[in-house]
Amino acid sequence: MHALNSGVRRYHVAPVLCQRAKVAMSHFEPNEYINYEKLEKNINIVRKRLDRPLTLSEKIVYGHLDDPAKQEIERGKTYLRLRPDRVAMQDATAQMAMLQFISSGLPKVAVPSTIHCDHLIEAQSGGEKDLQRAKDINQEVYNFLSTAGAKYGVGFWKPGSGIIHQIILENYSYPGVMLIGTDSHTPNGGGLGGICIGVGGADAVDVMAGIPWELKCPKVIGVKLTGKLSGWTSPKDVILKVAGILTVKGGTGAIIEYHGPGVDSISCTGMATICNMGAEIGATTSIFPYNQRMKKYLGKTGRADIAALADEFKQHLVPDSGCQYDQVIEINLSELKPHINGPFTPDLAHPVSDIGAVAEKEGWPVDIRVGLIGSCTNSSYEDMGRSAAVAKQALAHGLKCKSKFTITPGSEQIRATIERDGYAKVLREVGGLVLANACGPCIGQWDRKDIKKGEKNTIVTSYNRNFTGRNDANPETHAFVTSPEIVTALSIAGTLKFNPETDYLTGADGKKFKLEAPDADELPKLEFDPGQDTYQYPPKDGSGQRVDVSPTSQRLQLLEPFDKWDGKDLEDMLILIKVKGKCTTDHISAAGPWLKFRGHLDNISNNLLIGAINIENGKANSVRNALTQEFGPVPDTARYYKKMGVKWAVIGDENYGEGSSREHAALEPRHLGGRVIITKSFARIHETNLKKQGLLPLTFADPADYNKIHPVDKLSIVGLKDFAPGKPLKCIIKHPNGSQETIMLNHTFNESQIEWFQAGSALNRMKELQQKSS
Repeated sequence: MHALNSGVRRYHVAPVLCQRAKVAMSHFEPNEYINYEKLEKNINIVRKRLDRPLTLSEKIVYGHLDDPAKQEIERGKTYLRLRPDRVAMQDATAQMAMLQFISSGLPKVAVPSTIHCDHLIEAQSGGEKDLQRAKDINQEVYNFLSTAGAKYGVGFWKPGSGIIHQIILENYSYPGVMLIGTDSHTPNGGGLGGICIGVGGADAVDVMAGIPWELKCPKVIGVKLTGKLSGWTSPKDVILKVAGILTVKGGTGAIIEYHGPGVDSISCTGMATICNMGAEIGATTSIFPYNQRMKKYLGKTGRADIAALADEFKQHLVPDSGCQYDQVIEINLSELKPHINGPFTPDLAHPVSDIGAVAEKEGWPVDIRVGLIGSCTNSSYEDMGRSAAVAKQALAHGLKCKSKFTITPGSEQIRATIERDGYAKVLREVGGLVLANACGPCIGQWDRKDIKKGEKNTIVTSYNRNFTGRNDANPETHAFVTSPEIVTALSIAGTLKFNPETDYLTGADGKKFKLEAPDADELPKLEFDPGQDTYQYPPKDGSGQRVDVSPTSQRLQLLEPFDKWDGKDLEDMLILIKVKGKCTTDHISAAGPWLKFRGHLDNISNNLLIGAINIENGKANSVRNALTQEFGPVPDTARYYKKMGVKWAVIGDENYGEGSSREHAALEPRHLGGRVIITKSFARIHETNLKKQGLLPLTFADPADYNKIHPVDKLSIVGLKDFAPGKPLKCIIKHPNGSQETIMLNHTFNESQIEWFQAGSALNRMKELQQKSS
């Protein structure tokens, strides 16, 4: 809609809105209301200032500005101060977030917030047994999160409720919302037209404390969709294609905004799939415009009142006509073919028709050991229905999966509904094992028994991420990501060389047959079955609630404040490790078995950078101790330096810290004495997390200077007394032979972030400001 029309429409609907009841943000918070009027007011202020049509992303982001009249706005440059509507935390990151909130001394969260127990359930023998085992093993952590939620006003979703992003889509996301979540796949909520952004726990603490949240003003990449999805092509193929185009860092600093006539051929949950995996291209978030598919989903999930309100304000929930994007990609959905990406990186895109030949050429195993469907990316009712449609055809011809096959429902509501409607039965009959409503193998929570570590093998998943060792801790597992229906078809065939669009299978009767493209309802014909009630409301007054953390606990540890900057330059730092190649947050702070220590900073610090490859010897978790000249594990070496009072730095390559939002990858180096991380470039969330914990994330002004630093050198960062936004810092490199050279380092700190560094951390700075105000 043209900007000049918005005022006329507002004038006509305002009297109607005054007469209607307020609409709650969710069923679980009946007294917290959607405030489209404020969104509209802010948008109009900014539109008048900028005097141009706005993208949808800009409308929702600028609509949440703390001061829309005075905020400096320049895409890709200025920092915005924002007021998000709500916060969501998964259990692995919520531990540290709540420990930091406790340290703040505040009595209650300032915005609606929730904790979701989904990360600590290990896939082993099946849903019910695995869930009970997780409850027993993690009782201390679940009790901490439950009581902390009750004390500080945070809703608590118990283990078994489902994956955070599916729960958000079903209950909390809505068109125009701004939600931040302590998980990198929070953008899943963009499938319902919200700006949902993954952050570290310290960012969540800011919002829960009622402090404006800072975000660098994002650029906007437009993806214009034309044509229509059909046949074997699915929503997953859209993001697999986009990942192949933009690569793992092509979306950094930008929101991906989908638009065009092709959008209407995608279901709401399909849009969520696309937004979810936008994290794999480094995007700040992804979003779709409000449409009838979203309205239909809101109605089916008991939120028709929200849809009706969104209809009234629709002009603010779609992009303005004539708005400008920083980059535009066009995809014709009618021509898009099924894709499969991998191995070892989610941006290595192949048409399914080519993957068998490519795998043979590259020496990748073509036999598929396990097919895994579900996860936060692809566990909707439609996903399960399309997979079951493929499985039914195999069963009709007497076939079952040649590969092992697992199914992860996204939520208790999805689990109960696919059980009722027969999908789960079909998937079991074809050879599938239904796992708990949790993240499971997608994040490495998989007690895999069918191979030995180091054994070369292939798995295919409908997940979002496939870094080395991510799913099963085996660096030789070649993981490929694709749609659930393609995973199902490939698991039946047992090989990457099968193309379901053209190839035939042989039935039990010896006759050849071809799988037909799957067709399934996007939403159940009956209402969703909610299943078991797994939500714990926070009490109206939680001030009397006890939250216990034992001083001898191996799972939880209260936080001590980090030391303040001493006002001096950082001189003669040792280099803990110079990293070679890709270094994700999985490399910096591994998940899997380490998840149990996410609430205990000292214990989890024993995994610091154990997956990173040392350029000096090409090995993981083996670095030279510059004081003893002996090689040893990275965490042990860091602890030795800390004990000796020696500061240290890490040297990294491109897109350092891509992947998860886990702030442990920033807390651990700070805890063990690190002060500076110097790289060619950073992933957005990790760079912010490092700043929040008082570290200096710096980038080479000349990327070639990466080659000037050697693991045996000493580094000094000078000019910190004059540390200022936009002003580069000098780095003096001292070589063992006595020679030295100077290089320049860039940074993205603004004034408030410099104050975090000087105070020792963002949390320290928050406390300083609280003391001043009181």
